Amino acid sequence: MIENHNHSHLWPGVPLALGAAVLFGASAPLSKILLGVVDPWLLAGILYLGAGLGLALVHWGRPVLGLAIVEAPLQRPDMPWLAAVIVFGGMLGPLFLMLGLSQTSAASGSLLLNLEGLATMAIAWIVFRENVDRRLLLGAAAILAGAVLLSWTGQGLQLDTGGLFIAAACLCWGIDNNLTRKLSSADPVQIAMIKGLVAGATNFAMALALGARLPSLPIIAGGAVVGFLGIGVSLVLFMLGLRHLGTARTGAYFSLAPFIGAVLALLLFRDDLTVQLVVAGLLMGLGLWLHLSERHEHVHDHEALEHDHAHIHDDHHQHAHDGPVSEPHSHAHRHEPLRHKHPHYPDLHHRHGH
Repeated sequence: MIENHNHSHLWPGVPLALGAAVLFGASAPLSKILLGVVDPWLLAGILYLGAGLGLALVHWGRPVLGLAIVEAPLQRPDMPWLAAVIVFGGMLGPLFLMLGLSQTSAASGSLLLNLEGLATMAIAWIVFRENVDRRLLLGAAAILAGAVLLSWTGQGLQLDTGGLFIAAACLCWGIDNNLTRKLSSADPVQIAMIKGLVAGATNFAMALALGARLPSLPIIAGGAVVGFLGIGVSLVLFMLGLRHLGTARTGAYFSLAPFIGAVLALLLFRDDLTVQLVVAGLLMGLGLWLHLSERHEHVHDHEALEHDHAHIHDDHHQHAHDGPVSEPHSHAHRHEPLRHKHPHYPDLHHRHGH
């Protein structure tokens, strides 16, 4: 059976990915304020714990608020992926970053952090075979060039031990972002909550064991709020973006975060508007436009597939129910083989390479 559909492939994936970038980007200058009074490693623990505890309130508060849980819960086959995501993204990544920042200049550190976007996209394209064309590569290159320019201080790049630790952290987060895609059909609030609680408690305990001093309660509360929004809610939006866009494209949009952080720092700290920021903004704007105007469309086949995730009855979900259902809803369902043509990204239903 061949069908042709013409619905918007940008919605809601692109706003979700950009929302994740805005919240994460905003957390950087706000964390900078806290770093003046909190040990960096302890702050990583507070941020992640804030994310985990905040999302726990959201997760367990849904029934109290009368909100239906429409997302598919984590299943046993998800557990190895969840464990890997916590180890790479929540424990090794922050640990390597702290080790790196303590041994290299801040200028080198911020430049090297751009490797996360590069690692995310490279792994998605090379290992997971997500489809890519010249336009997408140019867009990703423009966004990354803008991010590099933004963090360039004219001091050059020192590839010392600290730099290698930061590169290792970025590789861990690139692996984390790609493995998170394996979980993107399950409840993102539940996953981000578990990741935040486990990673936060680990970093918090290790920092205290190594002699970090607890700051005052208002500082801890401030860090927890920044963590809830900048890491917790941001990660939930990132995972929902993965569901619709795939890893490479979500990673490219997420690479806009440093620019958003720089603009916020401009407003918060009255930083000077530099030529560097303007040119970086133009480069990122060009990359964003190239991605937004991409149209990946061809006749493609869907093989039979059984899985469970939140969905509405759209082009890919035409099945009967026993009794009335609300939209969206989740349940295990089977997709019959289908051939059709419409603009799409490598989302939950379009995971094919070219």
